[in-house]
Amino acid sequence: MKPTFLNCEKPLVTVMLKQVTPDGVIKEMEQALQEGAEAFGLQTENFKRMYHKPEIWKEIFAAAKGKPLYVTNYKLVENAELSYEELAEELLTYPDYGATLCDVMGDMFCKHPEELTDNEEAVKKQMCLIDKLHEKGAEVIMSSHVNQFMTAEHVLEMAFEHKRRGADISKIVAHANDMEQQIENLRITDLLKKELGIPFLFLSGGECRIHRRIGILLGCCMSLCVCEQSANPDNPQPLIREQRIIRDEMHFVQEI
Repeated sequence: MKPTFLNCEKPLVTVMLKQVTPDGVIKEMEQALQEGAEAFGLQTENFKRMYHKPEIWKEIFAAAKGKPLYVTNYKLVENAELSYEELAEELLTYPDYGATLCDVMGDMFCKHPEELTDNEEAVKKQMCLIDKLHEKGAEVIMSSHVNQFMTAEHVLEMAFEHKRRGADISKIVAHANDMEQQIENLRITDLLKKELGIPFLFLSGGECRIHRRIGILLGCCMSLCVCEQSANPDNPQPLIREQRIIRDEMHFVQEI
C-alpha cells in the first residue's frame, strides 16, 4: 500500500527529525520507529549543502521503512542563498527518492510577511509547481507560518486560498499570547474541520500546550512530535508517546 498523509483512519503521529547529518538522522528514525512513529518530517534546509545528493536522500528516505515522509525545502538556513527556482527544482526530485508529502510555502517565489503571497505571477508559479508534484505522485502541503494570533476569518481565508492553489493539505502556524487566545485557536480548529473540505494542520506557538496536543482530536490531520524532549523549554512539540495516548485514549474529548 502506498504511503499517504491523506484519508488516514487516524491523524498521523509524525516525528519531526532534528538530526542534520545522514548517520544522525537515520539513527533518530530507528529510535522513533521503536517508539511508535507513524510518519516522519524532514527539513532538508537544515542539512549542509554537501549532503544534498540523490544517494544520500535515497538512503535517508529508505530508513522510513515505508512510513509516509513529509519533506520541506524552505529558503532558510543552508538554502538561504538559493533561488526559489533552484529550490523548486530540488523539491521536484524528492518524490523520486521516496518523499510522500512535499511542502510548498505560501509565499514561495515572492516573500510575504504572512507567508501567503498575493503576487499573481508567484501564485501561478506555485500552482504550476503543485501540478508537477502531483504528476510525480506526490501529495502537497502548503504552509504559512504567520506566528501571530489571527481571527477565525483570517485563518479560514488563508486555508481556503491554500486549497484554491491546489494544496492537498493546508498548514497554518499562528500564535496564542494567553489562554483566551489558545481557546479561540481550538475553536478555529473545529471551524476548519467543519468548513474547509481538505485535510489541515493548524498549529500555534506561544501559549499552545493544549492546542498542540489535542488538535488531532479536533480535526488536525497529523501531530508533529519529537523523540526526546528538547533542551529548549519553549519548544512546543510533544513526545511521540504523549500523542499516541491522547489520540487513542482521550475519547471523551471528541464528545464535548
